Amino acid sequence: MRTTLSLDDDVAALLEQMRKAKDATFKQVVNDALREGLTRLSSPSDTVRFEPSRSIWEPAIAQLDNVWEVLDEVERSGTGR
Repeated sequence: MRTTLSLDDDVAALLEQMRKAKDATFKQVVNDALREGLTRLSSPSDTVRFEPSRSIWEPAIAQLDNVWEVLDEVERSGTGR
């Protein structure tokens, strides 16, 4: 299929670098890049997403009035190490 494509300058420069490095035609580099990119976009992500166990607005320690109680709680939970 023949089509006209407008590329951003940075994309065109990267494609040209790849073309030179692979000693390939521009058409081959564009097709390979599109093929790989489309495959990645259509497959489920392997990225592990962080999901907090509680709201970031919920304090880890409910009462912060007594410093000694806070320190005891931190030691019991093991998060102070």
